Amino acid sequence: MGWFNYYGLIFIAVIMVPNIFYALKNRQLSGTGFTNKALETVEQIGRCGCMALMIFNIPYTYFGFWFEGAIAVYISVNAVLCLVYCILWVIFFNREGKVKALSLSVIPTLVFVFSGCMLADIPLIVFAVVFGVCHIYISYKNSTV
Repeated sequence: MGWFNYYGLIFIAVIMVPNIFYALKNRQLSGTGFTNKALETVEQIGRCGCMALMIFNIPYTYFGFWFEGAIAVYISVNAVLCLVYCILWVIFFNREGKVKALSLSVIPTLVFVFSGCMLADIPLIVFAVVFGVCHIYISYKNSTV
């Protein structure tokens, strides 16, 4: 695959589109709910690390697909996860609650962790776990506020 992962770029773009639409529609909601600056900072570091490492493969930390046909599994599973994510965004767009918060935070985490495992990308796995723990916790806490 080389240093640039076109598939990762596509997966990131698909995940970001509904988030951008939601942010534009709900600008007045920013800054409300649960706040913990340290946790939010760690979440953002994890998010940025995941997005960067989904697109750019760092030599000597990324070992590539480790079994025959892994690229097909990588594309298929991530495509299904992204499709489910977009469908859930449509279903939950004007709703709130724990189910929305958890499903829309767990699925991107699964995309990042799965991608890291399939690519044997150690930094991506680390950033994905950090992002996942923080993002799921913050999303859950915001759904209960």
